[in-house]
Amino acid sequence: MPRALAAIFCACALNALAAETANYPTKPIRIVVPYTPGGPSDMQARLISQKLTEAWGQTAVVDNRGGGSGIIGTELVARADADGHTLIIMSGTNAVQPALYPKLPYDLVRDFAYITQITSGPGILVVSPALPLKSVADFLAYARARPGKISFGSAGNGAPSHLAVELLKVMAHIDAVHIPYKGMAGALTDVIGGQIEFSIPTIAGGLPLARAGKLHALAVTGARRSPAEPSLPTIAESGVPNYQASNWYGFAAPAKTPRAIIDKLNRELVRILAASDVRDKLVNVGMEPVTSTPEQYAAFIQTEVMKWARVVKDANIRPE
Repeated sequence: MPRALAAIFCACALNALAAETANYPTKPIRIVVPYTPGGPSDMQARLISQKLTEAWGQTAVVDNRGGGSGIIGTELVARADADGHTLIIMSGTNAVQPALYPKLPYDLVRDFAYITQITSGPGILVVSPALPLKSVADFLAYARARPGKISFGSAGNGAPSHLAVELLKVMAHIDAVHIPYKGMAGALTDVIGGQIEFSIPTIAGGLPLARAGKLHALAVTGARRSPAEPSLPTIAESGVPNYQASNWYGFAAPAKTPRAIIDKLNRELVRILAASDVRDKLVNVGMEPVTSTPEQYAAFIQTEVMKWARVVKDANIRPE
């Protein structure tokens, strides 16, 4: 192709890209939730999809693609057109996947353009009401006096509720037996009944039961106290310095999505998360609104991948 024609072709392509970016979104936005309806990812995606629809006049729809521990839906987005019209709401589970599944069909660094984190979801350390434990100090003393003789329940191998305890075991020098369940409901039922001693569910899952007197809540797992229950201390301030284990959620797009579109999405999501009605809805279910730049979010995920890879290796965790 002659140089003049090549230059014209490139200029036209750039102009078309600039026009598409300026007019974005030009069609409905699909927000892929890599899990079945009803969970925290789904709830947040639906809340934000409504706000995006109101703001931009283009429908934002939630597409639940559950299966494969989130891998199926995540791969779908990795392979989607990089035009900003297919997004994914990721969670802390995505950062654990590389350690649990070495042959993932996508690369978290190479195949995604990160937009912003949206929330942090701390867990809550709860114990059986049959135990005379009123604080984290009480719990640690109780556990250390019974190495390998107490047990905890989780939503399954590699779930946030499992990994949060494995990290606590390492940092607090305690030993406890893991009992995996198919979801947190069964685990919490057995903590309530005294069949197992403790668990770390989400705040949304554990706090109502604690308020009802069915569980004893000792602390939250976040870096700071939760606005959902400010009276509860963090585990870090209760004798395990630097402990922090929060699930998180955020938005990403396929790699090579134009930076101008990523920036436009970032600005709009940050604006949505700052709205009082959105913040109130999230705090009420134990989620703390958190936003970041694309660079901060990408760096955060890389840090999370390394952190949980060590935990998975040290605890010899295998996927179910």
